[in-house]
Amino acid sequence: MATAQQPAAHVVASGVQSLRAGEGTSFLWRKLHSLLGIVPIGAFLLEHLLSNFEALNGPIAYGQQVKFLNSLPLVRVLEFVFIFLPLAYHGIYGLYIWIRGKSNVIYYPWAGNWFYGLQRCSGVIALIFISQHLWRQRFTGVMLPENPYASFHKVQVELQNPWMLGFYVIAMVAVCFHFAYGLWLFSAKWGIASSVKARQRFAIGCVAIGIVLAGMGLAGVWAFVGGAYPNVPVNPLVTLQQ
Repeated sequence: MATAQQPAAHVVASGVQSLRAGEGTSFLWRKLHSLLGIVPIGAFLLEHLLSNFEALNGPIAYGQQVKFLNSLPLVRVLEFVFIFLPLAYHGIYGLYIWIRGKSNVIYYPWAGNWFYGLQRCSGVIALIFISQHLWRQRFTGVMLPENPYASFHKVQVELQNPWMLGFYVIAMVAVCFHFAYGLWLFSAKWGIASSVKARQRFAIGCVAIGIVLAGMGLAGVWAFVGGAYPNVPVNPLVTLQQ
């Protein structure tokens, strides 16, 4: 008696698929999205964390750092071309990928799928945080490019709100995770870490990078609220000279 042949079970391959030409019309857009996440956005993140870390040395040192950055040649052009535009594209296209994408966390609860979900969620948190942070610190209130020594006071006042402080802490961890995991994805998709063993080794390095960056970011937040420099005036130079 003949029996019907059972269809082969669907096999879900693990790992990260590399970016190869000809795989969909969005190949170039995705490739640009991936690249911009590392350069220049990743470089800007590192610079920003280092600058905020300088707050541990006090309001004057932090103000000097802000003054130095705003005194760079063609700083407004560099800011628009290498910060605002890449951030806008990476954030908007990242939302597009998230909306059109599909995670298999429910059906295939593997680490890769969970990280996929966390990467998308952390990206949304990062986009919201960066948008409000740029708006509040860069475009409203005291203009820091013209008043760099008011920067410590401006951030400190914002963090006096406990809800905003909590949001900063959550967002700092989310941003650093998003970058660290994005760095691993970049290495896998671009063939930098092509073998399974290379990806595993690179993953350890990315975890270390994420922890270090999150530690630096949280230390920078602590500098504004930790009590070492309470109630810093708008212009600490005036108080220092009195």
